[in-house]
Amino acid sequence: MRVLDSRRLTGPSLLLDGPGAILDLALEGADPERATLAWNLARSFLLIALGWRAWDPDAESTGSAVRKHKDGLSLAFAAHPDALYTATEINEEAWRWAADALARGALPEKREIPVEVVRRLRTALERERKPWVTRLAAEAARQGVTMLLDDKRVSVGLGVGSRVWPVEETANIAGRIPWAEMRDIPVALVTGTNGKTTTVRLLGAMAQAAGLTAGVTSTDGVSVGDDVVAIGDYSGPNGARTVLRDRRVEVGILEVARGGILRRGLGVARARAALVTNVASDRLGEYGIEDLDALADVKMVVSKAVAGTGRVVQNADDERLWARGSGVRAPVIWFTLDALDHGVAAHRRRGGEACVLEGDTLVFVRGAETETIPLAKVAEIPIAFGGAARHNVANALGAVGVAMALGWPIAAIREGLRRFESSPEANPGRANLWRLGGLTAVVDFAHNPHGLRALAAMAAAMPARRRAIVIGQAGDRDDDAIREFARTAWAIHPARVFIKEMEPFLRGRDRGVVPAMIEAELRMLGAPADSLAHSDTELDAVRAALAWGRDGDLLLLTTHAQRPEVIALVAHLAESGWTPGQPLPRRVRQSLPVR
Repeated sequence: MRVLDSRRLTGPSLLLDGPGAILDLALEGADPERATLAWNLARSFLLIALGWRAWDPDAESTGSAVRKHKDGLSLAFAAHPDALYTATEINEEAWRWAADALARGALPEKREIPVEVVRRLRTALERERKPWVTRLAAEAARQGVTMLLDDKRVSVGLGVGSRVWPVEETANIAGRIPWAEMRDIPVALVTGTNGKTTTVRLLGAMAQAAGLTAGVTSTDGVSVGDDVVAIGDYSGPNGARTVLRDRRVEVGILEVARGGILRRGLGVARARAALVTNVASDRLGEYGIEDLDALADVKMVVSKAVAGTGRVVQNADDERLWARGSGVRAPVIWFTLDALDHGVAAHRRRGGEACVLEGDTLVFVRGAETETIPLAKVAEIPIAFGGAARHNVANALGAVGVAMALGWPIAAIREGLRRFESSPEANPGRANLWRLGGLTAVVDFAHNPHGLRALAAMAAAMPARRRAIVIGQAGDRDDDAIREFARTAWAIHPARVFIKEMEPFLRGRDRGVVPAMIEAELRMLGAPADSLAHSDTELDAVRAALAWGRDGDLLLLTTHAQRPEVIALVAHLAESGWTPGQPLPRRVRQSLPVR
C-alpha cells in the first residue's frame, strides 16, 4: 500500500460538498473494504482526541467520503477552511496508523492512540485555526454573500460588491463590515473536455454586448473586460479568486478544468449557471479517474454550485451527460445539434428549456410550444465557419443556454454570436484561419482525439487539393491515447504528417519516444515512409509544413508548446504577402517576436 498524494480541497469536489482533505492510495492488492474501515477508525480516534469537529454534529454521515478505483482508494473528510493544512496531516497520520495495524493483521484501537502525534497535531491546529474567519464565514452566509479565503487574503462579496483584507487583519472587522454594500455578482462555471475556452470567450463577448464588464478565466489567462490581467493557466481556484475579487467585474465567467476540480475543488461554492460541454478521453489515469464515466462525474461537480433558481446547461448529444441529467438538483437546459432528439422533446413537453439547432438556425425553446426564440443562423456565426466547424455550433448553443440562464437580453446574445470571431486576437489557438495566397492554414489547440476529430470534421468540409497536419503529444498521455491520437490524425487522409517533438511536455518520457510511437502507429495504418517528417520543435514542424504547402492545400497546424510563436509566424507570412512555393523569409526561418 502506497500514498500517491495528499492535498487540501478548498471547495466542492468529487467527494465532498465543501472544503476538506483527501488522500489518494495505491492499494497494491490490499483489501479496499478493510483498508477503508481501518482508516475510518484511525481518523475517528484522532479527531476525538483532538476535540475536532470537521462537520456539524448532526451531519456526521456527510463528514467523510471514500471512492474506490482501479487498485486504489481516495479517502476524504470535511474540514473547516482555516484548518485544511492540519486536516491533511490528520489524514496522513490516520492512514499511517491504519496501515501499520493492517500490516499486523489488526485494526486500529482507541487505546493505541499515538500520544505524540496527537500533541503535534493539536499544536499545528492551534497555530492554523482562525476562529474569527469561521465566524466571518457564518455571518457572510447569513447575509447571503460569498466569502473567499486563501493563505493570505479573505474577501466578502464578489466582483463589484466585494471587499478584500489580509487574513491577519480580519480578527476584528466583522462588526465593521458595511454589509449593505456587500453583494454577489452572477457567476457562470464552464467545464468539459473540449470547447471550454472558446465558450467562455464567446460568453465574454455576449456580456460586453449586454453592457457588462465580464471577468473571464481560462487556461490562457484572466481578462476583465478588454484588460488582460494575467497570462497562463487560471482555470482553477486561483483564477476564480482573481476575477471575483476584482471590483470592476459585474459577471464572472469561469473556465473550470478537470485538474483544478481534482486538485483543489471548485473555486467558488455558488453559481447562477454551470455548463458542461462534453466528456471525452483526456488524461485518464490521474487522481484515480480511470474511465469516461468517472471523468463525467468529475465534470458534473460544477452542478453542485448551482442552486434551484439557477440553471445547469448540458450537452444532450453526450450520452454520459444525458444519463446524469436526472441527478442534477437545479433545472437543466439541454442543448443539442439534433432538433428531433426524442429526449429533449420529452424534456420540452414537461416545460423544460433547451437550445437546439433547427435547420440552420440556433433556437432557444421553453416548453413544447410555449416560447421559441430564434437567435442566429449558422452562417451568421463567424466561429462556425459556415457550418464546417460543427463543434463550434455546439459551443455556441451551450453559450446561449448560459446567457439565457443569466438573463441577458436577447439582442446582446445575438450580437455576441454574430461578432465573436475565431481570430488570433479574440480566440487565439482555436481554429484560427489564414489564407496565404491559395494555401489555407488553420492553427488549433486540438490536443486529444475528441478535439482532433472536431478539427478533422471541419477540415473535411473545406475543399482542398491536399491536406497535411502537424501533430505531437505530451508524454503524460498513456500509450493507447497516443496511438488513438495518431489514428485520428490519419483519418483526415493527409498527404503529409509532420510529427513534432514536444520537449516542454515530455513529462517523464525520453526525447523521441512519443514521436516514434506516433510514427509506428501511422506506418501500421499504411502511411508511406515518405509521407512522414520529424521536427525537433513545434515551430520547426510548422515551418516544414508551410515550405511543403502549395496553392489549394490545407494545413492543420496543431499547437501547444509554441502557440504564440506559431501565430506570429503565420501572421507575418500573411502580412508580408508570402505565397506558397516561395522560400520562407529569413525572419520566419529564424524566430519572430511574439506580439
